[in-house]
Amino acid sequence: MVRIMRSIIRNKNGWIEIVEAFIAVLLIAGAVLLLLNRANNQKSEVSTSIYKAELSILREIQSNDTLRASIILAPEPMPIDWSDPRFPAEIKNRIIIRAPSYLSCVGKICNMNQTCLTEEAGENEEDIYSQSVAITSILQNVTYRKLNLFCWIEQ
Repeated sequence: MVRIMRSIIRNKNGWIEIVEAFIAVLLIAGAVLLLLNRANNQKSEVSTSIYKAELSILREIQSNDTLRASIILAPEPMPIDWSDPRFPAEIKNRIIIRAPSYLSCVGKICNMNQTCLTEEAGENEEDIYSQSVAITSILQNVTYRKLNLFCWIEQ
C-alpha cells in the first residue's frame, strides 16, 4: 500500500512539472506574439501616412488643368521615366516640393494599359510605396494616361 501511495505521489509531481513547463512556454510565446503585433501595427501606420501623402500629391496634379495638360501632351513613346528629359519639369518640381522630407519620390508616365514599374528606387530599398492616378483629356481626341508615384523612406 505504501508503495502504491509513493507511486501516485511521484506521478503527481511529474504532472505538475509538465503543466508548469507548458504554462511557461505559453507565456513566452504570448509575449513574443505581442511584440510582433506591436511592430506590425507601427509599420501599418507608417504605410498609411505614406499612401495618404502620395494620394494628396497625385490628386493635386490630377485636379490642376495645366499639370494635367503637360502629362497629356508629353511626347510619345510611353512610358516616360523620371530621369527621361521628356518627363515634364513642372510635374517633377511639384512632386519634389510636395513630398514630405522623410520620403524620396519619383514618377513615371504610362499609357493606361501599360504596367508601370520603376528602377529609380534602387535595389537596396526595403519598401517602395506606389500609387497611381488616371489623367484624361477630351480635346480633339480622347487621351488616357496614368501617372505613377513611387516613394520610399530616406535612409
